[in-house]
Amino acid sequence: MAVEASGSDLVQVVALLTAGVVAVPIFRRMGLGSILGYLAAGLAIGPFGLAVFSDPDAILHVAELGVVMFLFIIGLEMQPSRLWGLRREIFGLGAFQVGVCAVLLTLVGVIGGFPLSVSFVAGAGFVLTSTAIVMQILEERGDVSTPKGQRIVSILLFEDLAIVPLLALVAFLAPSGEEVTLSQRLTDVAIGVASIVGLVVAGRYLLNPLFRILADSRAREVMTAAALLVVLGSALAMQLGGLSMALGAFLAGVMLSESTFRHQLEADIEPFRGILLGLFFMAVGMSLDLSVVAANWRTVAIYVVAYMAMNSLGIYTVARLVGTSHRDAVERAVIMAQGGEFAFVLYAAATAVGIIDGEANAILTAIIIVSMILTPFCIIVMRALTPKDEQTLEGVEIAEGLSGSVLVIGFGRFGQIASQPLLLRGIDVSIIDNDVDMIQAAADFGFKVYFGDGTRLDILHAAGAGRARAVLVCVDKAETAVRIAEQLKAEFPLVPVLARAYDRGAALGLINVGVDYQIRETFESALQFGAATLQTLGVEETEVGEVIADVRRRDAERLELQVAGGLQAGRKLMKGNIPEPVPTPLAPPRRRGEAMNEGAADALGKTAAQS
Repeated sequence: MAVEASGSDLVQVVALLTAGVVAVPIFRRMGLGSILGYLAAGLAIGPFGLAVFSDPDAILHVAELGVVMFLFIIGLEMQPSRLWGLRREIFGLGAFQVGVCAVLLTLVGVIGGFPLSVSFVAGAGFVLTSTAIVMQILEERGDVSTPKGQRIVSILLFEDLAIVPLLALVAFLAPSGEEVTLSQRLTDVAIGVASIVGLVVAGRYLLNPLFRILADSRAREVMTAAALLVVLGSALAMQLGGLSMALGAFLAGVMLSESTFRHQLEADIEPFRGILLGLFFMAVGMSLDLSVVAANWRTVAIYVVAYMAMNSLGIYTVARLVGTSHRDAVERAVIMAQGGEFAFVLYAAATAVGIIDGEANAILTAIIIVSMILTPFCIIVMRALTPKDEQTLEGVEIAEGLSGSVLVIGFGRFGQIASQPLLLRGIDVSIIDNDVDMIQAAADFGFKVYFGDGTRLDILHAAGAGRARAVLVCVDKAETAVRIAEQLKAEFPLVPVLARAYDRGAALGLINVGVDYQIRETFESALQFGAATLQTLGVEETEVGEVIADVRRRDAERLELQVAGGLQAGRKLMKGNIPEPVPTPLAPPRRRGEAMNEGAADALGKTAAQS
């Protein structure tokens, strides 16, 4: 019997892994995101799919640890000083949004004919946005540390804190048969506050000494176990204090954010976090009771739409009232429109004290899960309907009638450095670029940069290319540099053109269009780097100079051969680290853009030819 039970458990584990491994890549390839893939995988193997699992709640309890570890890692990225700097967003913006949305969603229930207490519990639960979904979306888009991402994180933190007063309100709203005294409520609040204070004190004075002792033991597995202990212990402490586990893990991460062991802890936790977070979404998919949805589909459909619409309206209104741009407000409203996992806790508490019955709990839970499933689709629709960012030229001057002795096209890191010798010598330099953000940033450092696209012939005339004593092409993209140089030499053949080359392929293209000077952007810095390495190894300075001169000679000879014979010419002039290089079949010809991209080369011969 034990063997059969073990075999059954193994089948379930294999089913979980298979569903995730199959569904997630498919959904990501379709542009639907990994979250929807996990939800669909859970639905497929859950009680209303293949029925591999009959008790998704058991998996959900374990999978919630994924959310806990996710919040711990987010906490590691937020130092206490940084978190203190967000206090206005957490307790100001967060409270404002939760309050406004709770009122709006309560009105939805009252208008639907439900009692005020039931309407409040249902609406307040939906206000608690899914931390797991929103944080996953922000992480995939790289927005966690951006200003707009930090505001969303602040609101999520307040929602985690809000579960405490909401649970207290549920107790107050309980029918007369379930009375709870004021002293009991105050005691619960005091326990919650004491849990937070205790965790902060322990984190400040105990965690770093603990990890220092464990690090001295040089036992990697003990450090991993200690990291898990900190995360799970903090979560348990908060849960016992009546708060959310995710909040405890987040606070533990914040306490360790300035620790010397921070990166080690993140590396130890990351594998567990990824697996368990995926498991959480799969468990949510399994929990969707399709029989409840089928029996009450009108109610579920109406309230999913009504709650998401009113929640979005509330979020958008609050965002606009505090000065957020229309685009960012719409994005926040769509990302945070769904209900979250903490609603399950609130609804379970309301059921326990008799505010709602079991059927209402199942319906509300289905509404939350459907809203979570719809979120990725809403984001796709938002992206399709939202116009792309357009650059505004407010405060930026367009290139027209410029008369500098030198015209610099492109003012990125290369153009900024190249302009310094000219400006220090007192030469009149005109600069154009087509990146408005860069132009505005350059103004803060004392640079006058005009807006202009160097690939357009009319802009080159307006920028004074025909009157300049020299034109410097310093743009980032290889193809763009070649195109600009080609137009300059064709339209202004007597004006010297000096160009930045991305790689060897770009250098050959620039030579072919007749530029007067070109340099590969990494060539000189790499030679200096190699020379410094030789000196570090004890080679005499004279010999270092001779070696570098030999490298220059070989490179110049290779370049001459490549002008006539293509990128593969002059290979014998490259010094490899094996006595006799083994020839490899040449890769098939690539498109022009790929040939100029050194990072895209898939064979050593290709890379060496372009260096």
